Amino acid sequence: MVLDKSNAYGATLALVAALGFSLKAIFVKLAYPYGVDAITLLALRMGFALPVFLWVGLVGQRAGAGLTRDDWLKLVALGCLGYYGASILDFWGLEYITAGLERLILFTYPTLTILIGVLFQGKAFTRRELVAVVLCYLGIGFAFVHDLGLGDAHNVWIGGALVFGSSVSYALYLSGSGPMIARLGPMRFSALAMLVSSGVTLLHFAVSHPITAFIQPLPVYGWGLAMALFATIVPVFAQSAAIRRIGAGQAALFGMIGPILTIAFGWWLLDEAISLAQMAGAALVVFGILIVSRR
Repeated sequence: MVLDKSNAYGATLALVAALGFSLKAIFVKLAYPYGVDAITLLALRMGFALPVFLWVGLVGQRAGAGLTRDDWLKLVALGCLGYYGASILDFWGLEYITAGLERLILFTYPTLTILIGVLFQGKAFTRRELVAVVLCYLGIGFAFVHDLGLGDAHNVWIGGALVFGSSVSYALYLSGSGPMIARLGPMRFSALAMLVSSGVTLLHFAVSHPITAFIQPLPVYGWGLAMALFATIVPVFAQSAAIRRIGAGQAALFGMIGPILTIAFGWWLLDEAISLAQMAGAALVVFGILIVSRR
């Protein structure tokens, strides 16, 4: 892929987004040893990120067209599916499996988005897409073999199922967000959807935990803040800006590096083992998504 100077900034933003998203699982894994549970950690992430998304959302509300009741209903539904539903399932899954396997399973969401379009939106299913789906799930199989050899197989299946549910939730979010992005623009939509997700997350925390659950060891606040800044705010807006400059297809291509980065960070920061089966699985998943993204 050859980029001129006008596209170089967009490519850089796409790489920044891929780096940020790949760090999320690492931050979660680094926080868990201090005894924090998934919903408290997610509430800290969303709480730290909330002021930024609130400011962007308010600016967008003043500058853009007003939202109808139907718009708000769609935003609530998409917010529940996206950075709340997908995130809480992902955080729960990370209690059971490695960060590398988590990122590979999550990275199947483009193929799931295609399958949702075929099953529920009347879209055609091409041979290229079939090859991509087969490669992705074959790659997940290789990665499962790696994790099954590390410890409790029961935990791997539970964690894998939870993260796959997260991928399904995010694919549903993507499938329904297209018309809203076209209407509101990517930045305004991202901010409003994140506001909804933050509100639902904090409501979940309020009804399931005492307020004293926010009293955590100092490192938990540090990892929660790092997750909010480097794995939420920066990549969400960087990805939106990259899509605006170079298009969704090219931005997705640069995002291919995400699973490899997570595996590398997991090896470096979490002492997670790397095997030939895991690398083969990662290569198959990335190649499958590459086939879809270049259509």
